[in-house]
Amino acid sequence: MSESERGTKISRVIDDDSVFLGEQRNLWQDAARRFSRNWLAVAGFLVIVVFLVLALIGPHVAPYDFLEQNIVKAFQGPSNDHFLGTDDLGRDVFSRMLHGARTAALVAFFTTIISLVIGVVVGGWSGIRGGRTDQFLMWISDLIQAMPGLLLVILINTTLRRPIVNWFDALYEQTRNPFYLNTLWLDYVLVFSALALIGWPGLARLIRGQVLSINEEDYVLAARALGASERHIMLRHVIPNALGPLVVAVTAGMGGAVLLEASLSFLGIGIQPPNASWGSMLEEGRRYWQIFPHLMLIPAVTIGIVQVAFVFLGDGLNDALDPRRIS
Repeated sequence: MSESERGTKISRVIDDDSVFLGEQRNLWQDAARRFSRNWLAVAGFLVIVVFLVLALIGPHVAPYDFLEQNIVKAFQGPSNDHFLGTDDLGRDVFSRMLHGARTAALVAFFTTIISLVIGVVVGGWSGIRGGRTDQFLMWISDLIQAMPGLLLVILINTTLRRPIVNWFDALYEQTRNPFYLNTLWLDYVLVFSALALIGWPGLARLIRGQVLSINEEDYVLAARALGASERHIMLRHVIPNALGPLVVAVTAGMGGAVLLEASLSFLGIGIQPPNASWGSMLEEGRRYWQIFPHLMLIPAVTIGIVQVAFVFLGDGLNDALDPRRIS
């Protein structure tokens, strides 16, 4: 082999693997490279980015007020004036979709964050402590998981909302504080709480399994022998090694939260009007789907695309963050 051919081969190795001539490999650079090669994950990531951007700025750039009604323009199809047409009350569907994106993003983000915090704390503590603590916490987790998730959320929303509203009405009568008259935020709080309640057990079991597995590794035994605290082991060894499966669970959970919120709103017990929700738009469009199918298809297809995008993103991140995979 000539010197020029040898040099070309060495350059190719340097470009492809980034591990030659003393260049230090980096976990996050390797993960980014593996992720970029997964076109489904990249597509899911782009869809989620567009979804979050629309949720953030959409209501500010919406062409119409999402509550503005004009019966004269009811049931119009897509046009230059109304990009996605109008609904049965003459409201602009595109503007309502943008506001619904914000509702979906809020539910997905806050529900997942609450579930993640509870799941990591409970699962980590259960796996580290073991014994009766582990049995008790996992018994609670099994009890919640044994109940049908959607039915449990429906039960919570239907049984708690009316007593809380009545309590606020009584407080308003006593204090005359207008804060107690606005209960629109109560829909969000109940949805966040109910979805987080059914979401944390799966994350807790995932973290517990990782703790039990990693506790037997030599580096954890060495750290414990050197006097490392359980908190240090949890933050330094357990959570980083559980990052891949945890990311998949979190991203799938966000997609599931969007679907569950839409299901609740479709049933009339989730985010209530005048707040906008894709689920409530789906229910409203259901009444006229045979004559005006776009009123039902637009929110239904959007919900499906967003959920699939979260699944693709989670799978891609799991593959990219797995340190056992070879680049």
